[in-house]
Amino acid sequence: MSTPSKMRASLKDGGYVEVRMLMYHEMENGRRKDEAGNIVPAWHITEFRVQHLGRTVLEGQFGTSVSKNPYLVFRFRGGNKGDKLSLWWQDNRGDSRVDDAVID
Repeated sequence: MSTPSKMRASLKDGGYVEVRMLMYHEMENGRRKDEAGNIVPAWHITEFRVQHLGRTVLEGQFGTSVSKNPYLVFRFRGGNKGDKLSLWWQDNRGDSRVDDAVID
C-alpha cells in the first residue's frame, strides 16, 4: 500500500475552503533508464477526485509529464468547519487510494 496522501483544508474569510494536498507517488514516465540501461516502466496517477460530502469539488487526469509526489492547491465554496473531504486517486497499474481530511 502506498504512503497516505496529505491533505489540509481550511475555511477562510470570505466563505471559501482552501485545500492543499500532496499525493505520494513515484510518477515514472516510462522513458527513464535504470542503472543497467533498462527502461523503467511507466507508473503514474491517471485520475483523481476530491469530494466534499459526496459532491465532487475537483477532478482531473494526470499523464506521464507530472512530477513525483504531485502537490495541488485549490479553493471551493460551500464547506463548513468539521466537514469531511475525500481524495481518491488511481494509477495506470490499477492501484488506488482514498484519504480523508476534515475542514478546520
